[in-house]
Amino acid sequence: MKINKMLSKRFEELASALDFLGENPFKVRAYLKVSRILDEMDEEVSEIYKMEGLSGLEKIPGIGEGIAKKIAEFLETGTFQKYEEVMSQVPPDLLILMNVPGIGPRTLKQIYDNFRVTKMEDFVKILDDPRLLQLPGMGEKKIENIKRGLELYLSMQERMPLGVAMGIVEELLEYMNKCEYVKFISPCGSYRRMKETVGDIDILVVGPNGSEIIKYFTQYPLVSDVLASGDTKGSVVIENKYQVDLRVVSEESWGAALQYFTGSKSHNVKVRSIAKSKGLKVSEYGVFMGDKYVAGREEEEVYRALGMEWIPPELREDQGEVEAALAGNLPNLVEFKDIKGDLHVHSSYSDGSSSLEELAKYSISFGYSYLGVCDHSKSVKYAGGLAIDGLREKNREIDRLNSELGGFRLLKGTEVDILADGKLDYPDEVLAELDFVVASIHMWKKNEDATERILKAMESPFVTIIGHPTGRLIGQREGYRVDIDAIIEKAVETKTFIEINSYYERLDFNDVNAKKAKEKDVLLVINTDAHHTGQFSMVRLGIGQARRAWLMPNDVINTRPLEDLIELLNTKRK
Repeated sequence: MKINKMLSKRFEELASALDFLGENPFKVRAYLKVSRILDEMDEEVSEIYKMEGLSGLEKIPGIGEGIAKKIAEFLETGTFQKYEEVMSQVPPDLLILMNVPGIGPRTLKQIYDNFRVTKMEDFVKILDDPRLLQLPGMGEKKIENIKRGLELYLSMQERMPLGVAMGIVEELLEYMNKCEYVKFISPCGSYRRMKETVGDIDILVVGPNGSEIIKYFTQYPLVSDVLASGDTKGSVVIENKYQVDLRVVSEESWGAALQYFTGSKSHNVKVRSIAKSKGLKVSEYGVFMGDKYVAGREEEEVYRALGMEWIPPELREDQGEVEAALAGNLPNLVEFKDIKGDLHVHSSYSDGSSSLEELAKYSISFGYSYLGVCDHSKSVKYAGGLAIDGLREKNREIDRLNSELGGFRLLKGTEVDILADGKLDYPDEVLAELDFVVASIHMWKKNEDATERILKAMESPFVTIIGHPTGRLIGQREGYRVDIDAIIEKAVETKTFIEINSYYERLDFNDVNAKKAKEKDVLLVINTDAHHTGQFSMVRLGIGQARRAWLMPNDVINTRPLEDLIELLNTKRK
């Protein structure tokens, strides 16, 4: 977890705790604003502080002298006094409950003041106490929402979203690669298979001095607890929350161990059964015929020894990949190098923090040849949705920038809201002025089945893409009810594309649904829904889901060069 994210979380927690304690609402909002600023910053505050000191921090827009000093204190000591002082006034279990969807600091304070609950188990019991209904604003629906939020939250505590795991893994690998004894290193497990949620993070290493590698691992600055430290195995807790296990293996066993610890269990059982049929044995130490070592230095040679092609980790779920590998029929999966642009990012015209020019320049440096800017439509006022005049002003700026950008192209788009009756938030004559349209739902009633809303929107000749089709947020909300099969059938009928939303809290379409769409020849698009340039890299999460769905480059529209893409985007209108 990068320093900006850690600090952002600290200020968010501080704001929640102060709200719980009844602090001035303006101060609470000020800390929430700081949290958002830090979360959306591209440049790390640690680098700014290293180069320019306190004065550099004070130059950050929205960061005053007081906040700058708190950031500096955190960078110097790992915390800051105000945070520790406030957090000490709130029972630890109540701090945890503040993270639960549906339980705000004020609701929690109301329950605390009336029932003096300080433990999680007592809070759970009080939700069934009829006296709770006597509190202002605490009706049966409110209590039911709290219970659902708590159930969702607790179910996620044993696993973390893939996007969170990615940040932890990448920073840890960067740290471990500085150890002089590390020769090879790789993550394994469900993370390497790019599952949307990850349990403990598993890291595999080859190196000549296991005990020194483990010692170096346990000294990682973000380690809050060391669970185990030996000559070949180490286990730590990062940020008081995430468990990471590291194992050192011999170079001779590197490929076999990588295959074994990547899993999945069902995939490995199938692989071992194939090995047994050939008189071989596969383990984390290698491939053996009797006592004779056959293979294991590289993962590819493990599969080759069994008469298979190497199987990409994302496919290893025992869903036909072993049979395909034996027959030499594995798909050529989509990769990052195939993606030519993103068709769903937000700019400062709505709730994004980057200007059109900043988005264009960053896209060029990212290797893209086009970018679709899709700010919110007018009904989404909480996210700065654009009135028609604002949308047209943005389009004029896009025209101006395109005349200056050479071969790169900004595409005029919108994320138009699908309203309660299935109509679109802009009239057709406005949508006709755009290069393409992403249609999404952001507001719905509890337990609403949104299928008919989406189906009606797909009938519009101007709706090019259905955005984040289920509305879910991983571990936070389930989204609306929707008949995915009906949506896929309608996409076939209307030639509408479906989005794989790469935003780390969404990953929506998931791999199962994307695979269904592929089987019906529906084309998909891998977008990030980025709100600033620092979120462009989330495309890798969407690519991971696409690969798990067996998608190849031709299954994804934003692998096309610009001219081919424009033709595809216009197919439905024609």
